[in-house]
Amino acid sequence: MSQHKHGDESGGMPHSEAVDLKELVDFSDGSVVSRTIIKSGKGTVTLFSFDKDQGLSEHSAPFDAMVQILEGSAEITIGDVTVTPTAGQTVMMPADIPHALNAPEPFKMLLVMIRG
Repeated sequence: MSQHKHGDESGGMPHSEAVDLKELVDFSDGSVVSRTIIKSGKGTVTLFSFDKDQGLSEHSAPFDAMVQILEGSAEITIGDVTVTPTAGQTVMMPADIPHALNAPEPFKMLLVMIRG
């Protein structure tokens, strides 16, 4: 896997403005980049970009998580199932089930996690 760079920690995005989410996070050679858009006690919304052959190793979360692919395609393994969503598609990752993400090509995604 690779180094993981965090985006602008002030995060956020402009209010009352139409925004193309995939333009808010850039690719970085050999890296996974993240930018938190919303962070509260109730959940997080985070943008990610993955360079080709990068990923996040298997892990689980205590809450359901929704991934929407914004650009490119991903390989997501959830338990014993592997899905390959492409731009415009969304995948639900259930709580407490191990999952991993890999980039067969560069891709960008939006991760939404609601706590409780």
